[in-house]
Amino acid sequence: MTALASSPHSSAATGTVFVVDDDEAVRDSLRWLLEGNGFSVMAFPSAEQFLLTYRPPMVGVLVADVRMPGMSGLELQDELLRRKVHMPVIMMTGHGDVPMAVSSMKKGAVEFLEKPFSDTQLCELVQVHLDRARAEHNQFENARQTTDRMERLTGRERQVLERIVAGRLNKQIADDLSISIKTVEAHRANIMDKLNARTMADLMRIALKEPAR
Repeated sequence: MTALASSPHSSAATGTVFVVDDDEAVRDSLRWLLEGNGFSVMAFPSAEQFLLTYRPPMVGVLVADVRMPGMSGLELQDELLRRKVHMPVIMMTGHGDVPMAVSSMKKGAVEFLEKPFSDTQLCELVQVHLDRARAEHNQFENARQTTDRMERLTGRERQVLERIVAGRLNKQIADDLSISIKTVEAHRANIMDKLNARTMADLMRIALKEPAR
């Protein structure tokens, strides 16, 4: 395998390519290729070794051989699904067959590569799906942080926020909740502080986001 030209976009500072293959020569070759193109790589001789090391929410792409002693690549995919680990999976095989590919893709594998495949093809696929994994992780983290901040609000602050989002004015909110306008203003200030919102636009954006799942 030959290394391709590295680019700043290939930097994997926020993601890892996990290579799982029982063939040491293939494993080393893939590591050399991917690291030569700017990716951070962790290689494992078995699915079991990978599972012992991987800890969610480590961001990455899994490149795994289908046929391995012990747990196969497909069984590893099943185990990740059981653990609710949603990671892009690129399956490699030297024994490609349509039923296996269909089964793997239905379970969430994003690609099914039959050996020998080109260096360019693998690197491009890894980059696309690593970008996807990073974007999904960032989206989840943003939603989780929003949920955490929302949970800091008191019951009364939630009532005030609901009415702010609905477009109610301070006087209307005060009448709705039978409290003074000054109390509404105090609640608004607390809400802005707890949600880390600098402007009303920030507040609306945070309040209307979907909670993390």
